[in-house]
Amino acid sequence: MDLLPPIPDALIETSAKALQWAELREHLAAGAQSSLGRARVQMLTPSHNAAWIEQQQQRTAEMRRLVVAGGGFDFRGIFDATELLAKAQIEGSALEATELLAALTHAERVEAWRQTMLAPPAAVANKWPGMEELSAPLLPHDLGNLLRFLRGKIEADGSLSDDASPELRRIRRAMERQHRAIEDSLRRALAKLSEGGSTQDALITVRGERFVIPVKAEFKRKVGGVVHGSSSSGQTVFVEPLETIEQNNELVRLLDEEQAEIHRILVAMTRAVAAQAEPLLLGAGILAEADTHQALARFAEDLACVRPTFSTTPDATLDDFDLQAARHPLLELHLRAHAATIVPLTISLPEGKRQMIVSGPNTGGKTVALKTSGLLALMAQAGIPVPAERARQPLFTEIYADIGDAQSIEQNLSTFSAHVVNVDRIARAAGESSLVLLDELGSATDPEEGAALAVAVAEHFLRRRAWCLITTHLTSLKVYAAKHDGVLNAAVGFDEGRLAPTYELRLGVPGASAGLNIAARLGLDPAIVANARSQMSSQTADIGRFLDELHAQLSAASTERETLADGQKKLDAERLKLATEGRIEQKARTRELEGKLETLIKDFELQLRDTVRAIDDKTVAQKIARDSALRIARLRREFSEQFQSTVVAHTTGADKSDSSGKPVVVNRAREPQVGDTVRLKSLSREGRVARIIDAKTLEVQVGAMKMRVPRNDIAEVVAIATAAVPKRRGGVTVSTANGSDDSDSMTSEINVIGRTADEAESEVDRFVERAFLAGLPSIRVVHGVGMGILRRTLREFLNKHPHVATVSEPPYNEGGQGATIVELRQ
Repeated sequence: MDLLPPIPDALIETSAKALQWAELREHLAAGAQSSLGRARVQMLTPSHNAAWIEQQQQRTAEMRRLVVAGGGFDFRGIFDATELLAKAQIEGSALEATELLAALTHAERVEAWRQTMLAPPAAVANKWPGMEELSAPLLPHDLGNLLRFLRGKIEADGSLSDDASPELRRIRRAMERQHRAIEDSLRRALAKLSEGGSTQDALITVRGERFVIPVKAEFKRKVGGVVHGSSSSGQTVFVEPLETIEQNNELVRLLDEEQAEIHRILVAMTRAVAAQAEPLLLGAGILAEADTHQALARFAEDLACVRPTFSTTPDATLDDFDLQAARHPLLELHLRAHAATIVPLTISLPEGKRQMIVSGPNTGGKTVALKTSGLLALMAQAGIPVPAERARQPLFTEIYADIGDAQSIEQNLSTFSAHVVNVDRIARAAGESSLVLLDELGSATDPEEGAALAVAVAEHFLRRRAWCLITTHLTSLKVYAAKHDGVLNAAVGFDEGRLAPTYELRLGVPGASAGLNIAARLGLDPAIVANARSQMSSQTADIGRFLDELHAQLSAASTERETLADGQKKLDAERLKLATEGRIEQKARTRELEGKLETLIKDFELQLRDTVRAIDDKTVAQKIARDSALRIARLRREFSEQFQSTVVAHTTGADKSDSSGKPVVVNRAREPQVGDTVRLKSLSREGRVARIIDAKTLEVQVGAMKMRVPRNDIAEVVAIATAAVPKRRGGVTVSTANGSDDSDSMTSEINVIGRTADEAESEVDRFVERAFLAGLPSIRVVHGVGMGILRRTLREFLNKHPHVATVSEPPYNEGGQGATIVELRQ
């Protein structure tokens, strides 16, 4: 079984050495927890197989989700068990205890991973299809029985524990007793011999698995027993007394029994391991890849990497190369170790551009730009997230790089000759799916000839449609880039005031080499600098001055843009703060007005009731009370609806003289029906028709609020109802801290069992009022049977209530005399 399968469709050329691919893999491998995981990371190589790349990126993204949630998996202990399992499968073989212990640890990791896949952590549950696909072959194999058989039998030092079998425990207990018996016998012998001075030392020792005592050589004939050797000086012999010979024989026999039982146990454990060879090998490969993805996930999270996309996949709409805020990972790690930060690079070749000419002074970061783009391309196609804010690239089949000093002593080649040989090799092989990185093209020879050669090489790659990044100091290449549509100029930044690079990459403009400026600022003799300037052609000097002025303008524009952006952020923050404070103040004012409105209505009700009580004619008083209650309820609804409409209009701005609040011509193609979505003139908002009250009035729900509106306030029918909407009555009420009176949120039944008559009457009165305002057609009052006093009191009260149409007793199976059904007025 191939535990680490080869990577499909590996790139023909990667320029791995020039782009420091091996160093990056070393860093990544250090993040793996197992030897197999490290080996697999070391195997990583870029591929142009889009499906494989997508699979690897997906699995790493899924493991990253687990890592971000604070989870992870312990992969330590998994190893390539191929040889061990081959040995275990030999009939009658017995693995060493240490080998079995390693197999146990490996099996525990495999089974733990299987259980994790069967019951994933909450952070990745139903969110890691890639890892599920990887682990699917392992799920049918349950290693629980193997683990239960092996656990607790092997000590950490590799010896078998007493619990390995009942027989082994019995033998070892017998051996302990035999040891004590022998020691007691030898101590008695020592005591007798020490009295006559025959013993050398008062101690017991072992020779050849036999317990013996040391005796002076001249007394060995006086001591009965078997001599088992002597000391190096010959002055002491080691004697096994006659009385312990049989006891030692018994101990030796027990030792043989112990070894036989240990062998039997090891053979049984070996057979158990061999029986699970398939899942153990399968698990090794699966966990090795999972360990790899966990290492890549931690790396990606540490460096804030992103998942790259590819512009030449079948579903792509653009053919471009775009790295936004990209960072060279090895450089960033190095700078981080020295408490420094890296400056991100944006390297972008939009659609229609295949070549970038990067110019600017030395130490400005031109080579870093080349290496960053090349290394990130390798990472993306090896299935590794890349350190950038956004990464998009073609799917390359080769990546060629000519970077650094290519001088070859072995081949007797100068730097220029070695570069030419390498460029020639690349020029013959590169095509439209190749990435070509050329550092200081045309250097190390005569400037005029080098410039001509550099332009010719650049044109060759442009004709071949190869993706190409070239660094240069040559003015001719900058002019070439400006004259060709498929080429983009770029400049690395340099602060001449500080004589230090900024490491920024400006796209669309060439860079100035600034060699004479830097030399002057470094203190070179002014006469020499002046002479050098006079040697320059007027055209070259004009180009240099133009580039200096251009970069100064760009720096000023960049500073101004940053200042404007900071100001805009402050304005946005202040606007948000004012809006939030305004909303809070508006809500507080609304609650205050609601309270005042409710207080006024209650005061009016109290005054009205006092007035009614003052009327002597009870019949007239009752009629006035009933009519006034209906009128008050209607006015309460109307006030609530008007208040709510005012609040909504003020919030949406419809009460202001804006265009959105102006009425529009009504579309009379369809009269509004229940369930239709309509637009209101007064609010310039859409709402749903809840019910048609009469020919002139509709009830419309806007968001969570309902209101009565005149039919002529309907601007148009926006959407026609697709199904019948249940007809409901009731009005819109403003929710307060005491809760909502909407029928959807209140029950139609009240239970007053156990209340006094006055308490029950008061509670039922309030409940009827709320139900009437909420539009409920009927309610059910549960009062119990008892003596009938509560039933009679409530029914008399309800029969006189202004909101009540009828009062009836439900059937026996629905409560009978213990409840009352109240139909409310419509």
